Amino acid sequence: MAASVELRTCETPGCDGKAKLQCPTCIKLGITGSFFCSQECFKGIWGQHKKVHKKANSEVNGLTQNYNPWPGFRFTGKLRPYPVTPKRSLPDTILRPDHADHPEGVPMSERQMRGTTSIKVLNDEEIEGMRIACRLGREVLDVAARAIGIGVTTEEIDRQVHEACVDRDCYPSPLNYYQFPKSCCTSVNEVICHGIPDKRPLVDGDIVNVDISVYHKGFHGDLNETFFVGNVDEESKKLVQTTYECLMLAINEVKPGVRYRELGNVIQKHAHANGFSVVRSYCGHGINSLFHTAPSIPHYAKNKAIGIMKPGHTFTIEPMISQGTFRDEIWPDNWTAVTQDGKRSAQFEHTLLVTEEGCDIISKRLENDGQPHFMDPK
Repeated sequence: MAASVELRTCETPGCDGKAKLQCPTCIKLGITGSFFCSQECFKGIWGQHKKVHKKANSEVNGLTQNYNPWPGFRFTGKLRPYPVTPKRSLPDTILRPDHADHPEGVPMSERQMRGTTSIKVLNDEEIEGMRIACRLGREVLDVAARAIGIGVTTEEIDRQVHEACVDRDCYPSPLNYYQFPKSCCTSVNEVICHGIPDKRPLVDGDIVNVDISVYHKGFHGDLNETFFVGNVDEESKKLVQTTYECLMLAINEVKPGVRYRELGNVIQKHAHANGFSVVRSYCGHGINSLFHTAPSIPHYAKNKAIGIMKPGHTFTIEPMISQGTFRDEIWPDNWTAVTQDGKRSAQFEHTLLVTEEGCDIISKRLENDGQPHFMDPK
C-alpha cells in the first residue's frame, strides 16, 4: 500500500472505517477510488479487487485494437502506437526556452547558430548554471525510475516527469521542441530514441529508455537511462549492460586535447566486440543555454566530427546500441525512431563538463556515483 490520501470510507464490504490508503496499482493505472482503511482490509479483498486491474488493462487493450492512426503502415517490430493525451501546460512563472511558445516549436536561438563549428567555453557562472540544471534533471529521472513497473503506462511516466519538472521550477525541454508533444521521451524495445509517451502499459520483459531534459534559469540538463521491466531475457540484459559500458568507456577518454571524433572509435569497438551495432543517425551534442549546439559527437568509428576538447566545454555522449542492424526508420508521427529489423535497442546518456584534469559527469546519480538503476540490487 502507498500514498496518504484524503479521508474516505473503506471500500471493503462491511467495513465503514476511515480510508487513509489507496491501492498503488490503481494509482498507476489511473483508476479512481480503491480506498482502504488498512493493509489487512486490502489483503482481505485482494482476490476480488485485482479484477478491477484486469478490467482496466482489457479496456486499454480493447481501445488499442481499434486504434490504428496509420492504416497500411508497415511496422518493423511488435510495438504499436497507443493513444496520446493532449500536451500539458505549465505555470507562467516558469522560465521557458524560445521553442516553448513558438507555433512550430522552432528554437530560434539554435537556428541562428546552425552551421557553426565554434564550441562555447563556459565561464564559472555558466558552469554553475549547468551543474544545477543537470542535478535537477537527475532528480526528475529518478522520479521516472521509481514510476516504472509492469502495467504502468508511459503516459503515466510522462505525467510524473512533468509534475516533477514543475515542482523544481524547470521547463521540460522536449515539450513543443519542433512540436514534440510530451515532457520526456520513452523508448520501448525496438524504439531507438524519441518515443512519444502514450497509453501503452509496460509489460513483463520490456526494456524502456527514459530521456530527461530540463531547462532551468537559462540552462539545459540532459540525461537518460534504460530500465528493465519485470523479468528481462538475458540477451536484452547483455544489450543494456554493454550500452552502459560503451558510455562509460567513452567518458573515460574525455579530457582536454582529445578530438571529439575519437569517442566513436571507443564506443564502436566495445559494441562490436559484444555482437551489437552502433546507431549512426543520432549523435551526442553540445549543450548549455542551447538545447543542441556544437559539437556534434557521432558514436561510430571513423567519423569526421570537428573539434578538440577544452576546459569549459559541456556536451552529451549518448550511444544507441542495437541487437541487429544499425539502420533506423521513423514512424509516421515524425519522431519515433525504430530499428529497421525490429530488434531491440538501448541507450544511456550523460552531460559532461571538460575540466583541466579530465571531466565531471554533471548528470551523475546523486547517491552512488553514477551507477544506473538497472544495476541496483533492488
